[in-house]
Amino acid sequence: MDQALEAKIVARGKQFFQSIRGEAPSIFNKGFWTGKVMDWAMKNEDFKVQLFRFVDVLPYLTTSDALRRHIEEYFTGQGAADIPAVLKWGAEKSGMFGGLAAAVMGKAIRSNIEGMAKGFIIGQTAKEAVKSIKKLRKDGFAFTVDLLGEATMSEAEADAYRDGYLEVLAAIAKEQPSWTALGGGKGDLDWGSAPRVNVSIKPSALFSQAKPVDMEGSITGILSRLVPVYRATRAMGGALCIDMEALKYKDMTLELFKRLRTDPEFRDYPHLSVVLQAYLKDTEHDLADLLAFAKAEGLPIGIRLVKGAYWDFETVVAKQMGWEIPVWTKKPETDAAYERLSTEILRHADIVYFQAASHNIRTISHVMETAAALCVPGNRYEFQALFGMAEPVRKGLLAVAGRVRLYCPYGELLPGMAYLVRRLLENTANESFLRQSFADGQAEELLLENPLATLARETSTTCPPSSPPVSKGGLTRFANHPMPDFTVADLRAAFPRALAEVRAAFGRTIPLVIGGQEILTADRLASVNPADPDEVVAQVCQAGTAEIDQAVSAAKAAFEGWRAAAPQDRAAVLLKAADIARERIVALSALQVLEVGKQWDQAYADVAEAIDFLEYYAREMIRLGAPRRMGNQPGEQNRLFYEPKGPVAVIAPWNFPLAIACGMSAAAVVAGNCVVFKPSGLASAVGFGLCEIFRQAGLPDGVFNYCPGRGSVMGDHLVEHPDITMIAFTGSMDVGLRIMEKAARVVPGQAYCKRVVAEMGGKNAIIIDDDADLDEAVSSVLYSAFGFQGQKCSACSRVIVLEPIYEKFTARLKEAAGSVKIGPSEDPANFMGPVVDAGQQKTVAHYADIARAEGRILVERLGAGKGCYAPMVIVDGITPEHRLAQEEVFGPILAVMKAKTFDTAIDMANATRFALTGGVFSRSPKNLETAKKRFRVGNLYINRNITGALVERQPFGGAKMSGVGSKAGGPDYLLQFMDPRVVTENTIRRGFTPIEEGDDWFE
Repeated sequence: MDQALEAKIVARGKQFFQSIRGEAPSIFNKGFWTGKVMDWAMKNEDFKVQLFRFVDVLPYLTTSDALRRHIEEYFTGQGAADIPAVLKWGAEKSGMFGGLAAAVMGKAIRSNIEGMAKGFIIGQTAKEAVKSIKKLRKDGFAFTVDLLGEATMSEAEADAYRDGYLEVLAAIAKEQPSWTALGGGKGDLDWGSAPRVNVSIKPSALFSQAKPVDMEGSITGILSRLVPVYRATRAMGGALCIDMEALKYKDMTLELFKRLRTDPEFRDYPHLSVVLQAYLKDTEHDLADLLAFAKAEGLPIGIRLVKGAYWDFETVVAKQMGWEIPVWTKKPETDAAYERLSTEILRHADIVYFQAASHNIRTISHVMETAAALCVPGNRYEFQALFGMAEPVRKGLLAVAGRVRLYCPYGELLPGMAYLVRRLLENTANESFLRQSFADGQAEELLLENPLATLARETSTTCPPSSPPVSKGGLTRFANHPMPDFTVADLRAAFPRALAEVRAAFGRTIPLVIGGQEILTADRLASVNPADPDEVVAQVCQAGTAEIDQAVSAAKAAFEGWRAAAPQDRAAVLLKAADIARERIVALSALQVLEVGKQWDQAYADVAEAIDFLEYYAREMIRLGAPRRMGNQPGEQNRLFYEPKGPVAVIAPWNFPLAIACGMSAAAVVAGNCVVFKPSGLASAVGFGLCEIFRQAGLPDGVFNYCPGRGSVMGDHLVEHPDITMIAFTGSMDVGLRIMEKAARVVPGQAYCKRVVAEMGGKNAIIIDDDADLDEAVSSVLYSAFGFQGQKCSACSRVIVLEPIYEKFTARLKEAAGSVKIGPSEDPANFMGPVVDAGQQKTVAHYADIARAEGRILVERLGAGKGCYAPMVIVDGITPEHRLAQEEVFGPILAVMKAKTFDTAIDMANATRFALTGGVFSRSPKNLETAKKRFRVGNLYINRNITGALVERQPFGGAKMSGVGSKAGGPDYLLQFMDPRVVTENTIRRGFTPIEEGDDWFE
């Protein structure tokens, strides 16, 4: 950097600090309740977590009893000694002296926290907002108004969000004529250049179905509600700024900004801005693109530059999904990026009106001095700060710059609490400039240091990054394959191409593959596209009993050689298969979209899970393949090891046609067994894809035999074959129980007691507690119940709602379900598609009739067209004895049940013969602990959806009638495919005993 400019920045910053010395933001004022609590939060991380969680749940605590209970749960017990006296006293006393003391203390705590929230918003109604705006303008501050509330579950909520803006704009329109322009401006313009009315809007809240995978549909949906708001803003001579939200909305936000800016209706109106976030690594590219756009179109634009408010969310999501971290991970990196970006924007002041949003005095000083060095006129940029934060900074800024706009949220306290939590996080973070300046008292020299120098200083004292951990066999530690990131344009473009390629191969004939040889049979079964049954995906040859005998013989013949292969060599085949699947992931996904009707993201996740099984089981076999010494007594060696069982029948389902088929087969194969694989007749083309992957990975002939066939013809024959040592099955309870019964009977020539591993059905429930976050609960229930048309053993088919929140939850769920789109799964705009075939369609229709008889229909929707569309049904009034509360439907029917207490809800959830998955949405620590102990399912999910278990992280499987065997994707799974042996050797020879390392011997 130019040293002279750097010196001016530091000097400017010192002057700024001098002008505000002795002042502090109200949030850090220890003379008030808020300041004391914030001071405690910055000193104690545990209390900070509890406080922020309590603030988050507070609006839902509508009774004094609920408030008392949550105060006790959050602020008593083990950590009570580390909380402020006012809260500790309130928490400990809240249960004493009857209800009166509890009510008084609860009211005091609620009042203080709501007061804290109100300090960050300008009002809960349009009238209150206008009154606050008038006062701010009297103090010399411009404003931009933002309506709180980001999560819209339905189109009705999106309409309400739009209408909220139109309401406040109408209220402002009445007051605007009485406002005097700020800064000596004339007419309708503040400072002689900026509209007096300024609106900020979060685009995702304008369309409930906005999602990156449907970029075009999302932009169109958002614009349909954004245009009326912009039209009303323009009519007032106002300015509109489109906020930037989470990363998944970034590209659609930039694109809709361009479309609105070039819309013929608004093209001649210059007061449209968009937000850029400095903490995103891609923002410099986005800025260059926006500048090129403005030049090419010959249109002036506005850019508000912020540091970014979703850092924790973006980093955690990226880690969970296996994506590259999209944000700068060190605070000085973001500060340096802000300075680079602001400099570039100021260089283009002729076409960009710059809105510098920051409370950081170094950043503000940099913008001011850079603007001066570039001779940027004062009417081409302004500063912005958040209402309720950094009062000394905004006052000092007003004195030296004169052009300060406050970002002013307004709206109800419910969404206001979410906003408050973000602001509290921002204020109390160790890296927060406000905290370092006004709470920690960090030296001004450090606060004004060039961020690149800060970065160099901080990185010089940190340890270098460690190498990835290595597991046995020299492999890196297992990591899940990344989930699909549809913000990536290349991935979005790849799917339509892959779908076209799959469709071009429709009608092909798929043979059996036995002993490495392709075999054609006269019996063929057409696999069709459920969205259009006239489209034949493939004609699949069907195995009869003769072909099954041939396949078992091939497996038996290959067994000796494959069993003798070293575990590392068997694992290497799986790893190569994983590489092949990775290369073809989009093509493999596209085939599922068309053969079984999976949505893009669901199909991609299925292939990713198959890759995970290959990678994980390869590592597990290397771990288990080494003999293990048992005991440590001298004079003997005891070695435990595992050996494969023999030919294994793998009978796979259609709903996870690659993942589950691959998981069962890969486990059997890597353990040293040979497989006779029967895919579902509804997904045989996908099953053949697995066969091709194994063949190309170098699996020896006969180790994996592809044998699609009609269950009625060859199913029992395969299960009862005397040379089959084990059956791995995933499917319905009825078929699973039949397999167990058949396998239990010994037939002539049988040498093994057949083992059966069976993952069967579920009647899975999600409990909605009376303090649940409904934004999360509604979206997660909707996804869990209707994702892939509810055709998952893990799907939610019952939602049990606590009585106090029942009406509110069901109303929002009903609206949300009515807003999703239904149609062919190859169109990413559609949330739900057809069920897999006409038989499944008939089954769901039958249960829809039962729903009408047993309860009250809240939602019933049916997709249009000739596909196998079954109705999406939500029915309430269901009680535990109803069929819809007991029988697995395996389709898009959701039963809503009401419970008076949380314990009753647990009892209802457990009151079926299944025990596969379950979920709880609650912010009560006590109730969550109760659920962990009493909600007896194989996979319990807390405050998230209940489908999509990941290999290793969430090993999957249930109990009762949901199946037998260890959890798939877990550390015990491979053991089922092997027999343990122990060899004991006496090492004493004529009194001489070699002492081995680890022997229990004398020092």
